Amino acid sequence: MKIHLFAFLLLAGSSAAQTNDKVIEYAAIDSNVAYSAIGALPFRAPDEQIRYGDDPLQYGALWLPLGADNSPRKIIVLVHGGCWLNAYDIKHSYALSTALAQAGYLVWSLEYRRIGDAGGGWPGTFEDILAGIKYGANLPEHAFTLPNVVVVGHSAGGHLALLAGSRLPELKGVVGLAAITDVLSYSQGQNSCQQATPQFMGGTALDKPREYQSANPINMPMHVKTVLMQGNEDNIVPPSQAFALKATLVLNPLAGHFDWIHPGTSAYQQLLTQLDDMFKQ
Repeated sequence: MKIHLFAFLLLAGSSAAQTNDKVIEYAAIDSNVAYSAIGALPFRAPDEQIRYGDDPLQYGALWLPLGADNSPRKIIVLVHGGCWLNAYDIKHSYALSTALAQAGYLVWSLEYRRIGDAGGGWPGTFEDILAGIKYGANLPEHAFTLPNVVVVGHSAGGHLALLAGSRLPELKGVVGLAAITDVLSYSQGQNSCQQATPQFMGGTALDKPREYQSANPINMPMHVKTVLMQGNEDNIVPPSQAFALKATLVLNPLAGHFDWIHPGTSAYQQLLTQLDDMFKQ
């Protein structure tokens, strides 16, 4: 079911600047950017919004690549972060989607039910991500096949992306940006995102041992092309999370938590390099 673009723009709100310009230049910025800097970025509105389920939150926003040729599409499924909380929605990832589309990628960015939404939390949130990825097969006009797809997830979205990769070996690859890799150890931390983990899981690890087992990437066989990208200055998802999982690790010594989703940072340039390498393989 496709929703008209006008309705989508109403849903998008006005927290960041929208533009109809074909190309947006993102100025270089120092490392360790604040979340507020992400919300202030300009973006290009999605080309389409398409539902993959019946709930209003089960939809994907589609950005078509600029300057695309007739070669097979390079497709990114983007899973935004936000501590699995419904206080943080897809809108804060619009600039990243815009920049990736300008770099030549088709971007299928997923919204999903989160903590505070009916059906959100474990396992409903993850079920939404799997359904959204698989729904791409209904987009044949965009050459959406899983072997052409790299799933990229940030923070809590990285956690969901890693789990999706463990279930879908036919994917091209998976990239976790400041990803939560061990929900059990993460739930024992003291920052606000760590303290949201029991809400997401429906209880503590003592209350829900089986759920924590099934929701934990470190317990799963990872996709063979899994890459973790982590900043040493991250105080939301500590670097120890990246070292907990056996995967290719790319470190940025100066990056904070949000550098990976700001197109003006050195971390974003590292992401572009990594994606280029993955799609060449």
